[in-house]
Amino acid sequence: MSALNFKTLKESFDRDGYVFIPGFLSPEEVKTMNENVKRFISEKIPSMSTGHYFYEDQNDPSTLKQMQDMEKYDPYFQSLAVGSKFEEIAETLLSDKAIAKTVEYFNKPPRIGKATPPHQDGYYFMLKPAHAVTMWLALEEVDGDNGCVHYVKGSHLKGMRPHGKTQTLGFSQGITDFGTEEDIANEVPMPAKPGDLLIHHALTIHRAEGNKSITRSRRAMGLIYFGASAKEDVDAKERYMKQLQEERRGEV
Repeated sequence: MSALNFKTLKESFDRDGYVFIPGFLSPEEVKTMNENVKRFISEKIPSMSTGHYFYEDQNDPSTLKQMQDMEKYDPYFQSLAVGSKFEEIAETLLSDKAIAKTVEYFNKPPRIGKATPPHQDGYYFMLKPAHAVTMWLALEEVDGDNGCVHYVKGSHLKGMRPHGKTQTLGFSQGITDFGTEEDIANEVPMPAKPGDLLIHHALTIHRAEGNKSITRSRRAMGLIYFGASAKEDVDAKERYMKQLQEERRGEV
C-alpha cells in the first residue's frame, strides 16, 4: 500500500459517504488474518454467545455466515481494532477520537449466501448524532458474481430513511422505500481484492447481492467505530435488542 493522503481521503469520505483503499493490507497480512479467522472458528465458536454467530444452514457448519464481537474473545482481533492503523483511519475520517465497538466476520457461502438488504448502519447504532464508520475488508476476491458491496453515493447527506423488518438473518432491518430514481442513479458497485478496504459513514445506504457463484465464498472482516462525541440512545438500543431476541425465539 502506498502512503495514504489523509486529506484526500477525508474530502472523498465527506463528499461521497465512503472511501475505497486498495491494498490496505499486504498479501502477508491478509494471509495472517485468514489463518487467525480459521483458528478463531475452530477454537472460539464453542464458547461464544449464540447471538454472536450465525449460519445460513444451522445443520451445516460450512455455511457460517457471520461472527460478531470477535475482539471480546481473542487478543488478535482486539489488536486489529485498538491502537491499529484501522483506528487511525477511523479517527481521520471522523475527526474525532474513535471508539472501537466490534470486529465482525461476514461470509456469503456459495449458492446459498443471501442478499444483504439495503440499509443504513446508523439505524442499528442509534447514535445522536450518527457519527460512526463501518470498515469492510475483503479476505478474498469479491465481485458481482459472489456479492460485492454497493453504495449509494452521497446518501449520508440525506438523513435516515425508513426501515422495516426483513427476513435476512443478521440484517433484521432494511430500507422500506429503496429503489427510487435517485438511489439507482447514484448506486456504485465496489468489487474488491484481498486486502482492499471499504469504509462508509453510518448513514450511507449500502447493500449486496446474494452469492450466485457455485464454488466461491465471499469472506470479509468488518470493524465498527463510533465517534467519541456521539451518544448512544441506551434505552432505544435495549428495546431493539429485546425485540430481536423475541423474534429469534419466535415470540413475535
